[in-house]
Amino acid sequence: MQTHQLTKSASSKSRKRVGRGGKRGTYSGHGGKGQTARSGRNFRPIVREVLKRYPKLRGHRNRAARSDGRIVNVALLEAKFEKGSTITPSILAAKNIVGRIGGKSPRVKILGQGDVSKNFNISGCEVSAAAREKIEKAGGAIKN
Repeated sequence: MQTHQLTKSASSKSRKRVGRGGKRGTYSGHGGKGQTARSGRNFRPIVREVLKRYPKLRGHRNRAARSDGRIVNVALLEAKFEKGSTITPSILAAKNIVGRIGGKSPRVKILGQGDVSKNFNISGCEVSAAAREKIEKAGGAIKN
């Protein structure tokens, strides 16, 4: 092997030059002397420090509560279930009629849009007044 046949095993990458302006501030990643380097340093009161860390977003106390419930109409129940079948939130989630929330069965409310001719046994679901009337008229039962 001769000297002109030698090659580098690692690529030559120049190191990052800091402290040359840009958007990192005066010290540019080098740190600084400042208050932490002085003896007898005084920090702000802890309570004030904690309060300043809270988000100060406009109207963050007034946001609408997230609804973790699902809505199902009686017309969908009429199409998807047999006569005399039991309907619970877990059964609705198993049949992919409603989606699970964090792996758990969601809160389900049954609304009265559509017609019902089958008698369902509904338990563990909220039911609107119109849906309750239609289900009970068809011979179904509702348990809460």
